[in-house]
Amino acid sequence: MNEANSLIVDKTVDQLRVLVFKDRQTLGKTAGEAAASQIKKLLQVKPSIRMIFAAAPSQNEFLDTLANSEGIDWSRVTAFHMDEYIGLPLNAPQSFGKFLTDRLFSRVEPGEVHLIDGTAPIETECERYSRLITEAPIDIVCLGIGENGHLAFNDPPVADFNDTAVVKPVELEHACRQQQVNDKCFDRLEEVPTHALTLTIPALTAGAHLYCMVPGTTKREAVLQTLNDAISTACPSTILRLHPSCTLYTDTDSYGDAVI
Repeated sequence: MNEANSLIVDKTVDQLRVLVFKDRQTLGKTAGEAAASQIKKLLQVKPSIRMIFAAAPSQNEFLDTLANSEGIDWSRVTAFHMDEYIGLPLNAPQSFGKFLTDRLFSRVEPGEVHLIDGTAPIETECERYSRLITEAPIDIVCLGIGENGHLAFNDPPVADFNDTAVVKPVELEHACRQQQVNDKCFDRLEEVPTHALTLTIPALTAGAHLYCMVPGTTKREAVLQTLNDAISTACPSTILRLHPSCTLYTDTDSYGDAVI
């Protein structure tokens, strides 16, 4: 790929590096190659690394590139994901754990994979997963941004930049649930669960390196707000502008008129 011909914008907003590519395929491929390079770099100096992944159609090209990357010793990678619906069976087509298993984990076979169990007692599962997440630092977080600016399932009404929890139950905002229909994960809004378990914003931003993939016209307003609004939970993704090592990958559809 000739990045010179496909990279349209390369700028920094506060501490956030913002890249704009001609299309989502180029976006996903470039982001996947960058993350793969970082994984290999870290594994040269560490016996193992820990990664958190987002599960959404916006991540498809990125995950496919990562799965096809050569030279990664996945046996030394511990994998987590960032959210899951409460009450949804683990093998349900819409389960985020199943999504990542199908798209990545079954293809590369990480040394350890820890999935959130949305069918377990809520308090017990929050404690279990919080314990796993905090056993050691997180090296890489691969995430997206929701149409309402959410990170994981931290919608504006429940987002907290100073959250003391690591994992918590949340009620999903209407816009968040509608996005699941827009993404064709569910046929109708009524089918989308109303509650979920999510890693909190401090748990996500504690990762050493963040890769944020946000393609498509449905994310245009979210990208505009992320880059231009005041940093606040009214648009949770604005917090990414304060992270010391986060890159936002967008395409011409999602970037639109997001002029700083």
